[in-house]
Amino acid sequence: MPSPDLGEALVDAFALNDRVNQVLLGELDPRAWRAPPPGKRTRTIAAIFSHVHNIRRKWLRLSAPHIGLPAELDRARVTQEQAREALAESAALCCDMIREALAKSNGRVKTFHRDGWAKPWPVAPDMVAYMLSHDAHHRGQVCMLAHQLGYPLSSKCTSQMWAWQRLTRPSDTKSRSR
Repeated sequence: MPSPDLGEALVDAFALNDRVNQVLLGELDPRAWRAPPPGKRTRTIAAIFSHVHNIRRKWLRLSAPHIGLPAELDRARVTQEQAREALAESAALCCDMIREALAKSNGRVKTFHRDGWAKPWPVAPDMVAYMLSHDAHHRGQVCMLAHQLGYPLSSKCTSQMWAWQRLTRPSDTKSRSR
């Protein structure tokens, strides 16, 4: 059994992570999108998804500007469909960044800058773990907020979000024969 290339496996993991985001966006009740959240300093669901996309954009701008940048999202105006499209685009570009960063042939991405104030990290699998954790944290916020707002996710949606084996595309498993 051939061992998978770690860099490609991590690219596949980030792509899968975004398919989970897409499931959530596709099943989220549109009435929850801009519903005012409880509390004074809480973001709307629209603002949370805008943040996820715009942070990915920051990672690309600081770590791999040669790859290009997707358009920034305006949390006050973005629609669910615009967020879906933007997240798909930023995920694809982040996959390119991860692929370059972890390439065995030493790609152009040498360090990961998660923010302008934070010390850059050498590229390594923990960079991807950080990126995945960021998305998952905000997905959790969206799920909780939708419930608090009276628009809980269906059991179909939550099942789809956890059925990763069904979200894995055949091309993602090319190096993972079982």
